This record gives sequence, C-alpha cells and structure tokens, in this order.
Amino acid sequence: MRIRATAALLLVVAACGGRSQQPPAPPPAVRSVLLITIDTLRADRVGAYGYDAARTPALDALAREGTRFQHAYATAPITLTSHASLMTGRYPPGHGGRHNGIRMDLKTPTLAEAFAQEGFATAAFVAAFPLDRRFGLIKGFHTYGDRMPRAADGRPANERPGRVVVDEALEWLTRHRQERFFLWVHLFEPHAPYGDPSDPVQALRPARYRYDEDVAEADRQVRRVIDALGDARQGTLIVATADHGEAFGEHGEISHSLFTYDITLRVPLIVVAPGAESHGGTIDEAVSLVDLAPTIAALARIKRFDADGIDLSPALAGTPLTSRVLYAESFAPLFDFAWSPLRTLRAGRWKYIAAPRPELYDLEKDPGEHHNVVASEPQRAADLARRTDAISKASPSSPVARDPETLARLQALGYLSGGGESKFAGADPKDKRELAARLAEVASGELHGTALERALREILQEDPDNPQANVRLGYVLVEHGRCADAIPLFSKAIAHRLPTADAHLGLAGCQIAAKDPRGAEQTLREAERVEPDNPVVTANLGVVLSDAGRPSDGAPYLERALTLDPDLHQARFSLAIAYARLGRRKDAAREAAELLRRLPPDAPQRPEVARLLATVS
Repeated sequence: MRIRATAALLLVVAACGGRSQQPPAPPPAVRSVLLITIDTLRADRVGAYGYDAARTPALDALAREGTRFQHAYATAPITLTSHASLMTGRYPPGHGGRHNGIRMDLKTPTLAEAFAQEGFATAAFVAAFPLDRRFGLIKGFHTYGDRMPRAADGRPANERPGRVVVDEALEWLTRHRQERFFLWVHLFEPHAPYGDPSDPVQALRPARYRYDEDVAEADRQVRRVIDALGDARQGTLIVATADHGEAFGEHGEISHSLFTYDITLRVPLIVVAPGAESHGGTIDEAVSLVDLAPTIAALARIKRFDADGIDLSPALAGTPLTSRVLYAESFAPLFDFAWSPLRTLRAGRWKYIAAPRPELYDLEKDPGEHHNVVASEPQRAADLARRTDAISKASPSSPVARDPETLARLQALGYLSGGGESKFAGADPKDKRELAARLAEVASGELHGTALERALREILQEDPDNPQANVRLGYVLVEHGRCADAIPLFSKAIAHRLPTADAHLGLAGCQIAAKDPRGAEQTLREAERVEPDNPVVTANLGVVLSDAGRPSDGAPYLERALTLDPDLHQARFSLAIAYARLGRRKDAAREAAELLRRLPPDAPQRPEVARLLATVS
C-alpha cells in the first residue's frame, strides 16, 4: 500500500511539474457572445449545483459542456446594482448605481460599449423595470428591448414574461446570427410573486415550490435561446448567471436586497467557451460578477477592459486563480428605510460585514454564517474593517435621488417598502429583521386578502407612521369597500411625505366615493405638487372636474395627460366624454375612434367605447 501511495504521489508531482513548464494555451477567440442573466436565481436551486429536485435541464447541459464556478458572488443583492457591476466590471462605488432606481455613472465604460467599438452588433432584451434604459445599462447597445406591456388602463407594467423577452431576442438573432454579436437576455421569472399566488389553487403551494416552477420556466426560455443559435453556436461564448439569490426565511430575511449573507449573494455562474477543454469542469475558488466583463473581453480578444475584476479565462484551461478579496454591499437599508447600509469583504475563509454591530464569519467552519466571531477575532475584524472602508464608506459620496414614478414602479415590484421619514434612522438591519421580513412579505405580492391586511396591521403596530404600509393597507380596505377606514391611512401617509402620489390618488378616490368632489380636487392639486408630470394624477384631476359639471376645465387636464402618456386609455375615454359634454361631437368621435384603434382586440372596454362612438357620430 505504501508503494502504491508513493507512486501516486510521484504521478501528481510529475503532472504539476509538466504543467508549470507548459502553461495552457489560451482558448480560441470567440466570434459572438450570448449572456443570459436570470433574476433572483439561487445557485442551490440548479441541478448542476446539487439540487435533486431541480428542473433545469438547459442550465445543467451548459454546465456539463462548459465550466461551473462553484462559488460565484454578486456585488449586491439588488438587480440594477448587480447588473451594473456585471456590465462594467466595477464594484458599486465605481459605477454609482448603488440601488434600484439610481442611474449608474454614464462615464463608466461598459462591456457593450467595448463590443460596439469593435464592430459587434449589440442587443439587450430585459424583463423588468429596474433595468430600464433610463438607468444607464443601455450604454453601448444598438438595440435595447425594455418596453413593458400595458395594463388595461394603458399604464405600463413593471415586468414581462420571459417568453416575450425571448421572442424579441430570437427575432433579433434571426437578423444578426451571421454577424459578430453581443447579445444579453434577461429573464425575471424566479422573482416574487412566484407563479400566480392570486390563484387559490397555486396559493396553497408553499412559495419555495412555486419558485422552483418559475425557475423551470426560466430554464425553458434559456433552452429556446440556445437552440436558436443554430450553426452560430460553435463560435459563441455562452455565459449564464444570476444577479442575486433569494431568501426564504434564512437569517430572518424574506426575498432579497436587505442583508448580504451568501443566501442572496451566491449565484450560479456557467461559462461555455468555444474550444474549451474543461468540459464539465468545476472551479472552486471564489469569484465575483465583476470578473465577467474582463473575462468576456479577453475571450473575445477585444481591447483590455479596465475593471475591478480579473480575467478568469486562464482558469477555464486549468490555471489556479490567485487569492484576493471580494467586495459586496447593500445600500437598500439606507435608501429604503434610513437604516445603516451593509458592506461586505470576503478574504479567503473569512467574511466581514461592516454594520453598527460588525459581523465576522469563518466560512470554512461556518458556511451558513450563523456564528459571529468578531469578539474572538478583534484584530482580524479591525483589519478587514479598514480594508472595507478603503473600498467604500458607509454613505454615498454624493446625494442620490429617484423620481416619484421610479419609486412607485419599484415599490410595485417589491423592491422598496419604506420611504418617507424613519424613526429608526441609522438602525442596524439585524435589529429590524422581523419588521423588514414583514415588509418584504407584503411587498413581494405573496399575500392577499385577510392575510395581507393582518400583516400590514402588524407592521403598523410597530411602526405606526410607516407611509408605505399605510398606503398599502388603505388600498386593501378600498378593495373591500371600506373607504371610510382607508381615508385616515391615506391622510397619514401624505402627512409623512411619501415621495409619490399614490396616497393622494387613494384619498381622492375615496373622496369621490363619499360625494366630495371639492375635497378630491384639492387632494389631486396637492398630488400635482408632489408629482408635477404624473399623467395619472393629471388625468384624474381632469375626470373630477369634468364629472363635477366643469368639462371645459377638465378637458385641458385630460389633453395634458395624453401628451404625457398617449396610451393612458382611461384618460382618452374621459376626454371623449368631456368633449361630448361640451358639444364637440367631432372631437369626441375622433378620440373614441383613436381609443378603439389603440385598445387590444380582446379589451373589455371596447363595447363601451363603441357605444360612445355611435352616440357622438
């Protein structure tokens, strides 16, 4: 046995010696790049990462064909921030997009920009509002597909199905498959609410199972994109990853964005490079999404990409990665609730979290991050604290602002739950985890009916002035015909300076129901001061004035609303009615006909609009 062991050892030494003398040849340059990001996808919900119940055959096949990074981490558990790091190779302080709704610094070079300068056709197709072009990721893309569908009243939705995103991507790919291209496809399916929780049958299934079903749907769309490559696949670099993970109660967190534990920072990362020899290979060293931009640039042989990350391409051929520190953060606690942000540094086996009460974890002994060892490792914690501060301070270098429409649309997706003033300013998020979990559960869209009302009342017991909770509870009561109970909730939210007009719109609706048009008009005029160019506010003011017997006063507001948003269908219908009241039958007929042209063929409003048109024609 000793002889065999010695012989085996000699073989290992010889192999290592030969490898050091002949470094691996670089992989062949790629002709095109397909980057797929799946929002909110946990690594441990993918079959290739050991999940027995997974239904991810497309991702698993990619892992068998290419290289799986076992320990890949996002720079933030936040969609825009993480994607900005992926596209720029910079940590959040370097690109400025510290939270959803905060535009990245447009002076920061992007991967798409580098490809465009090299003559590649560049296109992106995204599935959710946090990646809207206004936030900067459009930079360098010739085509940027971010148009969201519209609700029945004409207002844009905040997300769209992956199959629609992929339909657009495949249409583009058909035209550009023979060119050198850089194509980014973003899927949103695993994001809450999972499946359709409003369906009573689905709602009986635990969120974890519905999440798995959404992951399976995302995987089906991945397969469609890969299959569509056709002959172009042979020269295409394929990268599949996620922007962050998702928590189902781990560390007291629901959803993501608040904490920086690995449950929401760890992501799958699979790279399939043309000609790569490491089929089915696994890389165990820790890497960051900031490494993707320089890696993709290197594999495509375009000019060197200036980034905080490193080129991982040598690792694809077997060269070990050098040890280094990796940074991550979440400024969501600060921007959403005025709590303390969290900044994280990973150095070898150690992970440090800068917070009012700092945390230090020995990941080798405690991969679940359950035992804070700051007290027993004070010098190590102090050193990592200094190194963390060198990357980012606990406050942004310059003030940031998000417009009210952005805030409202992000809140609708569950990204923002606070707003306004907070009596917990500067709190350690750990100390507010129960409140945060309830807020996240409410914002996720997973709760309905009495369960939602109960959760909101529990939040307000602890934080009575929370403006977003007051607004949400107000709308729950309105849905159940309890406007009288909702009015004080809307009023409280307004008094605490909620930065959107949502509370004003709810209050005005209840005032109309109470036959108080003057009160509704006053409320909507206050809403105009909060959101001067909100077309919904403007349209509602026009409706109130027209219905109160003042169509000549209301029509200009409705016209203005349609100038701001021509697809606001309710405003166009109300404008046609206002014109009819003024005796302007030809104008009323024109608007009714235009509305019929814009409405989908199956829209339930069509018969009523057709009757109006027949009346004024």
